[in-house]
Amino acid sequence: MELLSVNVGRPRPNPWKGVTTTGIDKRPVEGPVAVTAPGPKGDGRVGLAGDRVYDVKHHGGADQAMYAYAREDLDRWEGVLGRPLAGGMFGENLTTRGVDVNGALIGERWRIGADVVLEVAVPRVPCGTFQGWLEREGWVKEFTVAAEPGAYLRVVEEGEIRAGDPVEVVHRPGHEVTVALAFRALTREPELLARLLPAQALPEEAREMVRRRTRGAGV
Repeated sequence: MELLSVNVGRPRPNPWKGVTTTGIDKRPVEGPVAVTAPGPKGDGRVGLAGDRVYDVKHHGGADQAMYAYAREDLDRWEGVLGRPLAGGMFGENLTTRGVDVNGALIGERWRIGADVVLEVAVPRVPCGTFQGWLEREGWVKEFTVAAEPGAYLRVVEEGEIRAGDPVEVVHRPGHEVTVALAFRALTREPELLARLLPAQALPEEAREMVRRRTRGAGV
């Protein structure tokens, strides 16, 4: 398992959302990149030096410090979309190879390189900016139905990472809540929400939604 590329965003106009700028245009960078815990959501900070988000209400902060997507899933989407997809094209900070990102457990921890440890926090939910960026009508629904969302990560141990670093799973929690399962439950299959309750590492905002909806359903 390895980190194929580290991708940092370039600010560009965002005509697809009520925010004037987006950082979705992420490009691979060479050399070491510092990783730090960004703190609470609200000021645009993320975990990767040189990157930031602009929709500060919905993105960034400790539970969305970085976004990882598997090269294998990009390859499959290349066939669907009929065009090449470079690392970072889905707005991911980390493009991996050999890592089952969607099969990772919520709360699973990865060591990348010598120092950095990241924790799987929550799946990515697509938005209008993502659809506009790919210039594909109906993309939000298409991406949602596929249930291959990739994962947002927390920073547990800071340090530096670079393309080519090995990725090692150093902790797997004792439940069966994967990124893909959490995504399905939080989007199109609310009947699965009760299955997310054992995943203590889900962000509190998501856990509160799960508790509220399962109480309302009498679960």
